[in-house]
Amino acid sequence: MRIAVFPGQGSQSPGFLTPWLETDGAADRLAQYSEWAGVDLVAAGTEWDADRIRDTQVAQPLIVAASLLSWNALPGREEIGGVAGHSVGEFAAAAAAGVLSEEDALTLVGIRGRAMAEAAAAAATGMSAVIGGDEASVLARLDELGLAPANYNGGGQLVVAGALEGLAALAAEPVAGTRVIPLQVAGAFHTDYMAPAVDTLRSAAAEVAASDPGVTLWTNRDGSAVGTGSAFVDLLVAQVASPVRWDLCMAAFADAGVSGIVELSPAGTLVGLAKRALRGVPAVAVKTPADLEAAAALVAPAA
Repeated sequence: MRIAVFPGQGSQSPGFLTPWLETDGAADRLAQYSEWAGVDLVAAGTEWDADRIRDTQVAQPLIVAASLLSWNALPGREEIGGVAGHSVGEFAAAAAAGVLSEEDALTLVGIRGRAMAEAAAAAATGMSAVIGGDEASVLARLDELGLAPANYNGGGQLVVAGALEGLAALAAEPVAGTRVIPLQVAGAFHTDYMAPAVDTLRSAAAEVAASDPGVTLWTNRDGSAVGTGSAFVDLLVAQVASPVRWDLCMAAFADAGVSGIVELSPAGTLVGLAKRALRGVPAVAVKTPADLEAAAALVAPAA
């Protein structure tokens, strides 16, 4: 089985959408995405600087829009047997699997980004990556400091979140064998700090129609495959304030016998994690249209 994966927040960079606008129909599609999301995604992806596109309410729809642009441009995508997204990437995965229409995916992710930005502004919080060390020891230290695990990324990487003073204390006295890297994000995503955003997104999600997935669709909740569209939408809503278990998603890929992985734009992060956790599984990062040929060859190899 060859699968497609969709990245999360932090994968964007200034100007990264510029080459995609040269592909057939992309400019019109992105203009429509902008209307649905309530963000000028053309300007955001081609003109705005790193600080401006780091804003949660911009970054989230921008990443999902880029993923869907590259997904629609991928030759042979009908050969993809499964999809998964990391954090906000689950909205692109839902559209690729047929659970949500592109309009509903972009509309909901625009609402999600604005709601999470508002929740983040209510308290001085942030996130840090913890690289290496013993996971049990790291989790025990987080408990001492009032911090929480946000992303279990696998490959020896755990992203943690909480109050800035707690993150500063963790950086000042890291657990033995770890490196602590502060992340440039606005708040403690995937923790209880995001509870108000969950309520907002739940109300909006109740207005959309969800279809059952047409391919295998794994959830960040626990790496399991989700059989119904309504169940996946419920998980999308709850995910805002619960940890991303990408480690369990990758374990599920291995159990399913995944034989190739394509990461859609803005790509690179998830392929990097897969290379460490799923050694020997071919993977292609689709960063620009120039990468589509290699991705197509992996998705549908010549006989």
